[in-house]
Parts: sequence; structure tokens; C-alpha cells
Amino acid sequence: MEVFGKCANKNWHGHNYDLFVTVKGQPHPDTGCVIDLKDLSQVLKEAVIDKLDHRNLNLDVPFMNGKMSSTENLAVAIWGEIQTKVESQGCLLHSVRLHETENNFAEYFGE
Repeated sequence: MEVFGKCANKNWHGHNYDLFVTVKGQPHPDTGCVIDLKDLSQVLKEAVIDKLDHRNLNLDVPFMNGKMSSTENLAVAIWGEIQTKVESQGCLLHSVRLHETENNFAEYFGE
């Protein structure tokens, strides 16, 4: 309780996160796009949403094993899950921003 306050619930607690992924690169001359957003959406669905949605981050998510499930650590772990997949689409992953609440978020730039 001293460290985590009301989030130190013995039965865990949950969040409805909002994920923002930014890519960078040169727009394709024919489409004007850096990445096809349908492709990016599919990467995020398969690599992140399907693995996290309605899951206990501490027990059910292999890429979070052994990590404190803070928003900061989750943003870094999401980066690790999507970087290669996003970059195989011909662009660079620039940032992963994960909102825990309207006013609390973590942003990771792969550093």
C-alpha cells in the first residue's frame, strides 16, 4: 500500500490502455504513405492487442514475464514485440506511447 496505494489490490487491478504508435520514413511516391495503415493495424492486433486484451499482465502475457507491469515497462515491451514487424513494412518505428489514464502515459523511443 505504501508504494502502490489503491493499485495494491490483492485481486489485481486493470486498465483500459490507449496505444499510439508513430512510424517514420519516406512516403512512397505512389501512395504518399510511409506504411499502409491496414498493415500497421494488423501488426498491432496480432502482436499486441490479441496478447493483452482481457489478460492479466502478470500471469497471462509471456512478453511481460518477470517484469513489473508498469505502464513504462509495458510500453518498452510493446516496442520489443512490434519493432521488427513494423520495420519489415519498410519504415522505422519512432515511438510507442501508452496511456494508462487521460493524464498518465509513458512514451518510449527505443533508447
